[in-house]
Amino acid sequence: MSRTAFINARLIDPASGYDEIGGLLVENGIIADLGPALFNDGTPQDAELVDCRGRVLAPGLIDCRVFTGEPGAEHRETLALASKAAAAGGVTTMIVMPNTDPVIDDVALVDFIERRARDTAVVNVHTMAALTKGLHGEQMTELGLLLDAGAVGFTDGVKAVANAQVMRRALSYAAHLGALVVQHAEEPTLATGVMNESELASRLGLSGTPAIAETIMIERDLRLLEYTGGRYHVAQVSCEASVEIIRRAKTRGLGVTCGVSAAHLQLNENDVQSYRTFFKLSPPLRTEQDRLALVAGLADGTIDVIVSSHDPQDPEVKRRPFAEANFGAIGLETLLPAGLALVHNGDLPLGRFLAALTSIPSDLLGLGRGRLATGLPADLVLIDTEVPWKLEAARLKSISKNTPFEDRLFQGRALRTMVGGRTVYAQGEER
Repeated sequence: MSRTAFINARLIDPASGYDEIGGLLVENGIIADLGPALFNDGTPQDAELVDCRGRVLAPGLIDCRVFTGEPGAEHRETLALASKAAAAGGVTTMIVMPNTDPVIDDVALVDFIERRARDTAVVNVHTMAALTKGLHGEQMTELGLLLDAGAVGFTDGVKAVANAQVMRRALSYAAHLGALVVQHAEEPTLATGVMNESELASRLGLSGTPAIAETIMIERDLRLLEYTGGRYHVAQVSCEASVEIIRRAKTRGLGVTCGVSAAHLQLNENDVQSYRTFFKLSPPLRTEQDRLALVAGLADGTIDVIVSSHDPQDPEVKRRPFAEANFGAIGLETLLPAGLALVHNGDLPLGRFLAALTSIPSDLLGLGRGRLATGLPADLVLIDTEVPWKLEAARLKSISKNTPFEDRLFQGRALRTMVGGRTVYAQGEER
């Protein structure tokens, strides 16, 4: 029997609000027992002993929005390497997007990702399949077959479904299946800029995308959702107006949820002044007022989940003038420390922060994980919330180094990550 005993841990289960100093026992990949009195009579002699020294032991993080290069652009990142980056960031489950070559829009591709991940990845990998064929926004994919094949939701990734009739049909069909429809909320004829539309964009000589490109799409989709029923998720919100729209929709009982990226919680349009293309994101970084509204929306539960929106890009498409560079930044390894900065600032309770990365995304996608409870898979992360460190891009696990947090000073990081009872990352150890 394989056993691991965690002692002297601050056990946090965000789903239940449990927060106690105690121990946790893992047996054969499952959480066998936990609690403040565990190991009072000694630890099992055949168990690997991990002394947590009062640090946080929590459910492994679940990242709902990860882009990889496999299949088709493995030079950017493979599932194997993305999973190692995830493990180093405390992420035990990552949901990959369908924006690959070929597009993940049929059963064979979902099956390929599932099998490839089982063979090469060190964390759990699930697929969000394409909502429309080829991501063209014109013809709906076979949602039922894709769901049966293992897809956990449907989205066109970085592309918005602009056709209202297609979105209406997708929401209606998905409602019958109980499936989640995820929208990248940017109206494409308005979202033509390279940063937030503002006075700053004019001074920098860069074209802007207005916040209404996001709000118009959300408002339209919520009208459709009210008509069709079902479950609708905005992949990322970026502005105060979107938070208000979703808050009102939730009070009306609509089945809407939304996410926000760690970058949008920490950065704003002023970071673009350096013309550094690692700050070129979609949706764009907006004003400081917008950023504060996102933090407040996360704190009060209007925003449900935090995502990395991990999107590796190679130097050839990032070392260009800002207007010509690709959108996207990596984020798997900075998801946890960037979020912890909000906790240290007093903007967000630790339990609420962890819930947005564990139990809430698990419930949203029906994963059956994200909790500290006996009988569940031992997907765990040991976190030192206080340790100071400096992010050096060269030391990141990702092949691509396009992080907007390069040289940033952080406080807190993952020390150990366990997936199914197996340690897949331990700081200072090569595994």
